[in-house]
Amino acid sequence: MAHPLMFDADDPLLHRIRALCLALPRAAEKISHGRPTFYTTKVFAYYGASIKVDGVYVQHPRSFVVHPDEGEVLALAEEARCYRPAYLGPSGWIGVDLAADTDWEEVRELIEASYRETASARLVAELDAR
Repeated sequence: MAHPLMFDADDPLLHRIRALCLALPRAAEKISHGRPTFYTTKVFAYYGASIKVDGVYVQHPRSFVVHPDEGEVLALAEEARCYRPAYLGPSGWIGVDLAADTDWEEVRELIEASYRETASARLVAELDAR
């Protein structure tokens, strides 16, 4: 049975995240577990996620999830806007809630850092050559 869609296709925040992700070399999008997922050969970003609180899943639908280096994850984990997503958190992923005052340059940097952690050396070199 397929997962239900867990996002609004008209969400302007999704459109901004999508534009940042798909601007990276050979990046593509697919729906995985009901959410937009951005990848090359490996996933580097998700739009939306959830956390498990007292056995109940709490949704963070207007957020993005990335896998930057461990130091960045530890620093972000201290911030109230960030969370360790269910299933992915123990593997080094971090979620960041989006708000009206979102710093989009920081979002771009986090997405790029996650891309660099997951993409092949050839794709990272292609990114650096831009």
